[in-house]
Amino acid sequence: MGARCSKFSLCWFHSHLKPSVLESSDLENGGKSDRNAFPSFTEFSFEQLRAATSGFSSDNIVSEHGEKAPNVVYKGKLDNDHWIAVKRFNRLAWPDSRQFLEEARTVGSLRSERLANLIGCCCEAEERLLVAEFMPHETLAKHLFHWESQPMKWAMRLRVALYLAQALEYCGSKGRALYHDLNAYRILFDKDGNPRLSCFGLMKNSRDGKSYSTNLAFTPPEYLRTGRVTPESVVYSFGTLLLDLLSGKHIPPSHALDLIRGKNFLMLMDSALEGHFSKDDGTELVRLASRCLQYEARERPNAKSLVTALMSLQKETEVPSYVLMGIREETASSTLPLSLTPFGEACLRMDLTAIHEILEKIGYKDDEGIANELSFQMWTNQMQETLNSKKHGDAAFRAKDFATAIDCYTQFIDGGTMVSPTVYARRCLSYLMSDMPQEALGDAMQAQVVSPDWSTASYLQAACLFSLGMETDAQETLKDGTNLEAKRNKN
Repeated sequence: MGARCSKFSLCWFHSHLKPSVLESSDLENGGKSDRNAFPSFTEFSFEQLRAATSGFSSDNIVSEHGEKAPNVVYKGKLDNDHWIAVKRFNRLAWPDSRQFLEEARTVGSLRSERLANLIGCCCEAEERLLVAEFMPHETLAKHLFHWESQPMKWAMRLRVALYLAQALEYCGSKGRALYHDLNAYRILFDKDGNPRLSCFGLMKNSRDGKSYSTNLAFTPPEYLRTGRVTPESVVYSFGTLLLDLLSGKHIPPSHALDLIRGKNFLMLMDSALEGHFSKDDGTELVRLASRCLQYEARERPNAKSLVTALMSLQKETEVPSYVLMGIREETASSTLPLSLTPFGEACLRMDLTAIHEILEKIGYKDDEGIANELSFQMWTNQMQETLNSKKHGDAAFRAKDFATAIDCYTQFIDGGTMVSPTVYARRCLSYLMSDMPQEALGDAMQAQVVSPDWSTASYLQAACLFSLGMETDAQETLKDGTNLEAKRNKN
């Protein structure tokens, strides 16, 4: 317990608060407090990468065209058990080793939670390889065009668009605004189900590379004229991705623009989304796509304005991506307990109404032996007044009048004559219901200080951390709560 309490002390909380899952103010280094979250750029030996990929086994190929592709991407595992993605170029690519190393080091200096970051390279004899963070949950193309169990939810499609815009904004801010052949295969999903932009497209062209490998129908008009990629060309490609997200298909921009001009944009929409999005949101996303697809490059928006426009469209922002993606079970071994109790499930879903019902049902039975230590004082005037404020707080909590509950429980706590973890838990939920997650986290931690082995305190901490977008910490705390509850049920 001690480690958990010190980790989540209030001073830790205020100094380590990460941006929410939607903010782009400090995506570099994953939040400034996490400078070591990303590995530094390394130059690997060819033998290291051969070993990591089991001799470049065809079983480890993860790129879309398999061995037939000119440049193949393999999954690999380093000696330290870190999974990597290794892109091996064909022998004619990058004849100038110095240019390759220069490019790789420059792209390798970028670090963002929105990128599948480049963590190393190899340049030996004629071999040219890039090494990136491995993303275990496949590509956007797979989830949009070839889904098996469920189509991608509307809220997740909006999140993909925002995260991609944030990735492009970040790259632009670091002088790498050009991205080659941006398409649905370049967006990958990490272990938490968050979309990331592949770093491979940030490398300037090798001799055999093409800036656009896709059908000419999807190529920016100015690229067809000049053969050059510009930041505006990247925004055009972003517009084609918005069409992919809207339709669930790879529709040529000219066809989509004809439908939009004819006010038939609803024909664009993925039929699997019917009834799951508002017409206003659909209209806004279509309008944004058509602005990105303007024939004149100068009339297209920049990445910063795309981020601003998409931020206001976000839905279900408190729900983690792996839940929206339906991949929670797959990540259970590394990020979540295998089976969650009803309380744990409610916290994971951020179902505050369900948490309220559970706290009501539990009542004060978990306070036994803590809150009653001072029962000999029950009949003093001060104690009676304190108990009255708790009683009024309980009535307000039951009636879901959370503002009054906060006031009454605060009077009880400030009275100082009794200590009740349940009162902290109830005020914590009241704060969450009132959209005050920082205050709520303070109460959840205080409940745990009073009652170190109380699973409810851990569950509520997890709910607060999810609410603040601190998903990794929330999952860890959720696991603690589940283990504490299992231990208690055993005894």
